[in-house]
Amino acid sequence: MSSDKIILETHNLVKAYPLPKGGEVVIVDGFSMKVNEGEFISTIGHSGCGKTTVLMMIAGLLEKTRGGIVVDGSEVEGASPDRAVVFQAPCLLPWMTALGNVMLGVNRVFPHASKKQKEEISKYYLNTVGLGDAFHKYPKELSGGMQQRVGIAQAFAVKPKMILLDEPFGRLDSLTRMELQDTLMNILSENKMTCMMVTHDVDEAIYLSDKIVMMTNGPEAKIGHILDVELERPRIRKDVIDHPEYYNYREKLLTFLQEQEHLKEKKSEKIIPFPTKAKKLSKFGKLEKLWNNKSQKKKA
Repeated sequence: MSSDKIILETHNLVKAYPLPKGGEVVIVDGFSMKVNEGEFISTIGHSGCGKTTVLMMIAGLLEKTRGGIVVDGSEVEGASPDRAVVFQAPCLLPWMTALGNVMLGVNRVFPHASKKQKEEISKYYLNTVGLGDAFHKYPKELSGGMQQRVGIAQAFAVKPKMILLDEPFGRLDSLTRMELQDTLMNILSENKMTCMMVTHDVDEAIYLSDKIVMMTNGPEAKIGHILDVELERPRIRKDVIDHPEYYNYREKLLTFLQEQEHLKEKKSEKIIPFPTKAKKLSKFGKLEKLWNNKSQKKKA
């Protein structure tokens, strides 16, 4: 359950990269939103729309070009344990056990705690994600789903103000994905933590989220619409799917994504001018003719 306290605020957030001959290419243009404490926010959109770019700027792992990011009243200037990140691929040190990998962050965040206290914290979160019998196993001895569970335990063990998830279940099979979604929901319910997730999965976004941020196509991607998901918590998957509003939410998301796909296709239909250098190299103009024919067929 979320509160009225604002934990994250972004204002006119811009990410741009300079061009060699001057100017810049803008990837994300004017991303502004507020997130209340305890809310679960999902960001959805087509590949290249800047979802992960926004997440990495909030995490402090990618420098913003313009705009502001404030977490719990403090401007974000770089990476910090108050914003824990769970990546799509587990980032575990292969020479350390599951317990050792979790304790790595715990040791930094709680330097004055005793070794026993640090172990207790680490074991508690490994138990919470279902790895109570894998404390002393190395990453090579764990399946992909188990490794991702260690990553989730790492994030929660440092007790951050926000959890940032970059498609954390994208590489897992369907059953493991659903299990980990439920595990995540349970941990968030117990810890009352704020969460922001990047996903391509419409059903995952509806099941987990309080709000879903839909982003327009990149470059110069913006927030196209924010959908409020008004489903009661705690959520049970079958009840969510049977809810009368579930398919309305799904239709709104899919319609937005289809509209963006249509805009992308329409933009790509423009005839691309034949490159001057290639034209000079072509023999008897055959290459130029082939290029133009290809462009005309694509338009048709």
